[in-house]
Amino acid sequence: MFQGNMVALITPMNKEGNICLESLENIINYHIKNKTKAIISVGTTGESSTLTQKEHINLVLCTLEISNNRIPIIAGTGANSTNEAIILTKKFEKTGISACLSVTPYYNKPSQKGLYQHFKKISENTSIPQILYNVPSRTGCDLLPKTIKKLSKLKNIIGIKEASGNLSKFYEIKYLVKKNFLIISGDDSTALDFIQLGGNGVISVTSNIAAQEMSTICNLALKKKFKKARKINKKLINLHKILFIESNPIPIKWFAKKIGLIKNSTLRLPMTQPSKKTKKRILKILKSTKLKIKKENNFNIFKKNF
Repeated sequence: MFQGNMVALITPMNKEGNICLESLENIINYHIKNKTKAIISVGTTGESSTLTQKEHINLVLCTLEISNNRIPIIAGTGANSTNEAIILTKKFEKTGISACLSVTPYYNKPSQKGLYQHFKKISENTSIPQILYNVPSRTGCDLLPKTIKKLSKLKNIIGIKEASGNLSKFYEIKYLVKKNFLIISGDDSTALDFIQLGGNGVISVTSNIAAQEMSTICNLALKKKFKKARKINKKLINLHKILFIESNPIPIKWFAKKIGLIKNSTLRLPMTQPSKKTKKRILKILKSTKLKIKKENNFNIFKKNF
């Protein structure tokens, strides 16, 4: 169902820290124009941890409305409380959401048994397809291949976003799960290698500002045209790295504002703006990659902030 370049969408905010729907419309149109295959709305890159539940739900629904069936929308619905994750997931039943992306519970450090029961309970309480999300560097727990195998047998768990960057782990997962189980990279730096090994695509941070390039890389890789894909990817290597020089989404939001995709790079505390040193490094990368963004400026649906 999902393959190629998918974007972990940033959440644009105005100077006061409220969600800016004008910028949201702009970046959604940008992704549709550049053939991004799906938008992940209010995932961890979308700052789900600092939005209220009401804002979270409204933002996903606004993303659905703006996209108007032009691109699949995947809702971020993960939480470190199983009950909270279920409540959030159920809010999107019969809304048109294509799937939910559910991150492993953060801070709790659950056992593998706890992780299995967590995702099993969510699966039992929804009909929406579920994509697991493993990012141990941010959550403090690691969803292991044997647990992924057990979860892949549940009725509506259709895949995993594996963001450990560990390519050997990909082989383990691929060997253990059924053929149609999606294995999607969550690490831009290794995404091309991931697809070459048999992965389905990437949920990308880089794509927020380089959608056309990431789409082309993924399309070429899925057609096994790896030489051409690597030629383009080589130009983005430094960009992939600089976007994580400080905690995501600090660099990517500042970058997106600098090239005109969003009006402000506002983040909510405890996230702050990048340091002067980071800004200088970002500007250097911006100059070397020569990213050209054509702003959509079709702000016809919303003229206000939340």
